[in-house]
Amino acid sequence: MTTSTLSPEQVRTTSTPGRTTTAPGHSTTATGRTPPPPLTHRAPALDGLRTLAILAVVLYHLHVPQFEGGFIGVTVFFVLSGFLITTLLLGERRRTGRVRLGSFWVKRLLRLYPALLVFVAVGLVLWNWVGDYKGASFSAGEAGVIALTYTGNLFRAFWDTTQGVFAHTWSLSMEEQFYLVWPPVLVLLAALRTRRRWLLTGLGVLVVGASAASWASYRTPSGGATPDVYFSPVLGVVPLAIGCALALLLDDERVRTWTAGIAGHVATWVGLGSLVTVLLWIDDDWTQHAWTFGVLLPVTGLISAVLIGGLVSVRTPVATVLSWTPVAWFGRRVSYSAYLWHPLVIALLGTFAIGTWGTFGLVGTVLLVSVGAAYAVEVPVERFRKHLRTGGAAVRGSTARP
Repeated sequence: MTTSTLSPEQVRTTSTPGRTTTAPGHSTTATGRTPPPPLTHRAPALDGLRTLAILAVVLYHLHVPQFEGGFIGVTVFFVLSGFLITTLLLGERRRTGRVRLGSFWVKRLLRLYPALLVFVAVGLVLWNWVGDYKGASFSAGEAGVIALTYTGNLFRAFWDTTQGVFAHTWSLSMEEQFYLVWPPVLVLLAALRTRRRWLLTGLGVLVVGASAASWASYRTPSGGATPDVYFSPVLGVVPLAIGCALALLLDDERVRTWTAGIAGHVATWVGLGSLVTVLLWIDDDWTQHAWTFGVLLPVTGLISAVLIGGLVSVRTPVATVLSWTPVAWFGRRVSYSAYLWHPLVIALLGTFAIGTWGTFGLVGTVLLVSVGAAYAVEVPVERFRKHLRTGGAAVRGSTARP
């Protein structure tokens, strides 16, 4: 069975004679079973990919040589977000026939906001020492409000301002705006039984149009500053839309069957090799070229999608390494915390990190602070969420009994 609309799809066994398929993350078999949709089982390799992405971002902010392109780690995160959120929404519709938007937004808020709230509180306490990290256009309170209202990308892109040690929350703003807009759009299109090919075409037009608009709106920044277009939602939507398109593609049985074979292996190796090449190829003048934002970053998004598609389709040595427990654990448990806290640590201790050993020490401090923050804030909140779910299920179960 192959579906061409966004209506709920039931996975079933195929009966094509002689066809062998590979379920995501498993070995090839001759059972003729259609590979299950993505995220039917957790994909630890994607957690490992998060680890690589956040490491690239941290090393970039530490100005480590050969990591001048580490900012593309944010692009990888955006593609992952578009893919994972769309896949989860499609999976919920497949299982239940509907998507509960209210529940989705509450879960996202409980997952992300408590850690941000604590980070901003600590940043405000330390503002006199770290607030002006890379410049600040606002007072401490104003910068904190911008971070907590997820509007940092708008202020940086359209008003040429920055929020000091909270400036990096622009990417969180982009993701939260995506969480707010995309799910209801997807639900509406599903209710209208929109054909998948039309939705993919629309996403493709959006990617090309937004990339062209980013190139056209580029203005050469003074010195080594990052141009405003980098923080714009016009550019930010490109990798997010690419991730959404990947999820829609892998929601199709024919595509899953195809990627479960040699295509998945090729995608994994080509995606990883290309991503590493781009990372090492970029030098420190990337801000001076319009094509960086109109071509290179969109292409990096496509490369990331190719890699992600391979990782969730077949088991390869790359997936095995990324699924290694310590690597996957860090991406799953600590990557968000590491992204939040690393600028604060760098701003506070960066002047004491002299030479290679100083950099190693600073990276180690970032890791320790990130792990501590994750277990001090995110783990208790997650337990609270599980308690709420368990309590709600118990109440529903008791009311259902005669």
